[in-house]
Amino acid sequence: MQTAFLKIVEENQGIIYKVCGMYRDTKEDQEDLFQEIVLQLWKAYPKFREESKVSTWMYRIALNTAIAIFRKNKIELEFKDHIPKGSQQNHADMPSENEERLFEAIRTLNKVDRAIIALYLEDYPYKEIAEITGITENYVGVKVNRIKEKLKNILK
Repeated sequence: MQTAFLKIVEENQGIIYKVCGMYRDTKEDQEDLFQEIVLQLWKAYPKFREESKVSTWMYRIALNTAIAIFRKNKIELEFKDHIPKGSQQNHADMPSENEERLFEAIRTLNKVDRAIIALYLEDYPYKEIAEITGITENYVGVKVNRIKEKLKNILK
């Protein structure tokens, strides 16, 4: 079981890094959140029945962990575009000027909207976003449209 879990985490660690980068702004806080997410994934792993994709399951636990810690510590959440050390990305994956402007606009959104738009930008279908966030698929569509409008207004 441990080997299978470690393989899943290794293959999908980008999900964890993305959530850590979205919800923590310092390297130390990102590392702490990374460890907490992995711990929560490990605790939940025995109950994972593979009824959903591994990525959906991981996003759900990672986002719930990040939001729960936020509520507990009342830390200001920040979406950061920088990539934590240890990530497998290179300079070609760094954000362009337009992407940087988008990230700045996303930083102004509340924590739920940030999670939804991050999943949307990763090309997750509404159904999976609904599963991860715990809202209905129809409401995901409503939220995505509202978030797009907010971002358009911010970017003008």
